[in-house]
Amino acid sequence: MIGGTIWKIVKDGEEEIVYAVDFNHKREIHLNGCSLEMINRPSLLITDCFNATYVQPRRKQRDEQLLTNVLETLRGDGNVLIAVDTAGRVLELAQLLDQIWRTKDAGLGVYSLALLNNVSYNVVEFSKSQVEWMSDKLMRCFEDKRNNPFQFRHLTLCHGFADLARVPSPKVVLASQPDLECGFSRELFIQWCQDPKNSVILTYRTTPGTLTRFLIDNPSEKIIDMELRKRVKLEGKELEEYLEKEKLKKEAAKKLEQSKEADIDSSDDSDTEEDIDQPTLHKAKHDLMMKSEGSRKGSFFKQAKKSYPMFPAPEERIKWDEYGEIIKPEDFLVPELQATEEEKSKLESGLANGEEPMDQDLSDVPTKCVSTTEPMEIKARVTYIDYEGRSDGDSIKKIINQMKPRQLVIVHGPPDASQDLAEACRAFGGKDIKVYTPKLHETVDATSETHIYQVRLKDSLVSSLKFCKAKDTELAWIDGVLDMRVSKVDTGVILEEGELKDDGEDSEMQVDAPGTDANIIAQQKVIKSLFGDDDKDFTEESEIIPTLEPLPSNEVPGHQSVFMNEPRLSDFKQVLLREGIQAEFVGGVLICNNMVAVRRTETGRIGLEGCLCEDFFRIRELLYEQYAIV
Repeated sequence: MIGGTIWKIVKDGEEEIVYAVDFNHKREIHLNGCSLEMINRPSLLITDCFNATYVQPRRKQRDEQLLTNVLETLRGDGNVLIAVDTAGRVLELAQLLDQIWRTKDAGLGVYSLALLNNVSYNVVEFSKSQVEWMSDKLMRCFEDKRNNPFQFRHLTLCHGFADLARVPSPKVVLASQPDLECGFSRELFIQWCQDPKNSVILTYRTTPGTLTRFLIDNPSEKIIDMELRKRVKLEGKELEEYLEKEKLKKEAAKKLEQSKEADIDSSDDSDTEEDIDQPTLHKAKHDLMMKSEGSRKGSFFKQAKKSYPMFPAPEERIKWDEYGEIIKPEDFLVPELQATEEEKSKLESGLANGEEPMDQDLSDVPTKCVSTTEPMEIKARVTYIDYEGRSDGDSIKKIINQMKPRQLVIVHGPPDASQDLAEACRAFGGKDIKVYTPKLHETVDATSETHIYQVRLKDSLVSSLKFCKAKDTELAWIDGVLDMRVSKVDTGVILEEGELKDDGEDSEMQVDAPGTDANIIAQQKVIKSLFGDDDKDFTEESEIIPTLEPLPSNEVPGHQSVFMNEPRLSDFKQVLLREGIQAEFVGGVLICNNMVAVRRTETGRIGLEGCLCEDFFRIRELLYEQYAIV
């Protein structure tokens, strides 16, 4: 899982729906920030309010807090547990810690760094093949130095407690899962939380009700009741019952296999291949039969036994498939080597509180899961450092203000955060935005009643348009009148008034009189089609499409200028500097030549303040050039 996804759904060029939750506009080590500013005026925006009221520390401050915590713990001969997810945000933390370990000034090269989850190797290997989808910094590192940024130098990949026990202490362990409800992180937390030398770093505000969320919301709680789950060997009566069930299963499987073999022996076709996927119990069979035996199908005498050409010589039938002889894995198994005394001592050093070894393999031993609830005292240092990768509340409000959606649906967050974001959006959006704050399992009707119709433009109208370029599009203001006359469609050729109908016929001009019954009926059909009343008698040969014709010049009404392509003040500053005008930001206001101030109001509009001098009109002209004015 690399980064997140923003969905943009477009319906026939009519509506634009944007689904953007848990996004991050800030650049990180392995990811670029999202650019939602490019999406302007969507019909519907669905976003979250998880961080609407959360004040997020700066990234530099969080990195310093992480480094200080790790240094103090390792130098105090303690271990650090960092609870992360399996294959998402763990990449950011792995990159950050590996870079810190490579820095000689940090002095962390003598300590161990490990990544512990069931798919750690697969995660890192897959990340190596996805560098082109990551940040520009990692791309440049890969292209310039020909060094894959996910070829970690100091990060040890562990798939279980046996691998982790071989990593010398003190160490920093990135373990899954972030909620401490299950997985390696919970087991390590249980073992390490009672030692004041150790440290636990939480990087995720998980769902309420989880252990991580409880520790974040209640930092002063030092004694908590925890459910301890442990897998133990079956003993006594339970073991006897388990072995009895297994014995019955094996006997049933053996009987089934024997019945299958009996069916095979009695079959006429002894060369029929068996299903290779089903387990078989290899039994000695005599497959050297008399050749004449297969030809006695019409015999009246029944034989009690099959005839063989010689004494029984057991010969195993070799099975084949499309790839050749079937390989038996059990023929190639190598007996496991016994652990040396030195390895045993290393494993014993990783134990805690006299419990059983972490790497004890119980997969081949009958076991059961035992759960007990015990009070546990938390002596280790527990710290929450935000590495969720979400935008803060102020940034979310600014981004929504720049996007200016017509409708807004706020999801995924507590009620107070949802109301706070909704009120802020209503404040800067006014009546132009509809804000919905649905509750859990509540359905929202956010349909819009917008209609788009197709019209034909006369060549004379198109030639009179004056287009203005706005980013990747061109805009123009149109003044015209609809002409609702019937147009015959024949192989894509539209016959308009004054056009010949057929070259072979007389050269009479087919002109529609404005007052004829045909035009009246056509106009009624167009009106019905525009306002939703479809005419069922409408034929395929006659297609009614309104035509937009230009208005006479003396009837064209005036209109107020429309400014498109809202510029950013930072971009406008570069324009002023290129024109030789001194410009700098002072408190969010762009000061030009100490004479003119350019500021953005709360409603998002740009205003100029200053004396009516030559610089004022020059700066205003440059500002107008940044817009597409129609």
